[in-house]
Amino acid sequence: MPKEEIITLKDVAKYYQLGSELIKAVDGVDITINKGDFVAIVGPSGSGKSTTMNMVGALDIPSKGSIYLDKINIAHLHESELAQIRGRKIGFVFQTFNLVPTLTASENVMLPMVFQGVPLRERKIRATALLEKIGLGHRLDHLPSELSGGERQRVAISRALANDPEVILADEPTGNLDSKRGEEVIEMFNKLSKEGKTIILVTHDNEMAKHADKIYKLKDGKIVNGKK
Repeated sequence: MPKEEIITLKDVAKYYQLGSELIKAVDGVDITINKGDFVAIVGPSGSGKSTTMNMVGALDIPSKGSIYLDKINIAHLHESELAQIRGRKIGFVFQTFNLVPTLTASENVMLPMVFQGVPLRERKIRATALLEKIGLGHRLDHLPSELSGGERQRVAISRALANDPEVILADEPTGNLDSKRGEEVIEMFNKLSKEGKTIILVTHDNEMAKHADKIYKLKDGKIVNGKK
């Protein structure tokens, strides 16, 4: 039985005017991602991969083209509508972890649930379960400064899963980790994909990208090849 499409980009472009010059950060990209896929978007700095991720993640809107998320064209929605979609459907993982330094591991994971109106008791139960699942049940009350880089990224992944989103967008998630910890993070994404989550990994690291089911390579804002 064929997989159902969850994200489709059709002729998507993002242009910026810099003085008299038109910068084509993304220039006519077509991508199809199915539910449960583990997809890597690969390219060097300046290739347009992070801009593409921001548009897929409803953090930015395209200059032209259509972006369908669960059959809804999000390309020209208002910011309030985009914020709701981000909160419900998408979890983000970043290279720099982006944890709140004054909050414990558990509180960091609970934070996205606050904005979705989840009651405190349920927030605590869900955060504890997520952290225990990744082997950090003994670190619930530790601040980010008391955790290793690998542990901080695992907390960040748990936070991304807090509202049970359909899609996880990971922007260079292994960039600040050594190779062993990086492999552990990628293995977590593999496992989440097998559980039905859709994973989009944005990276310049071809070795990490090889773990994905499908790879899209970007250069100068265009896809130069997409392969399984």
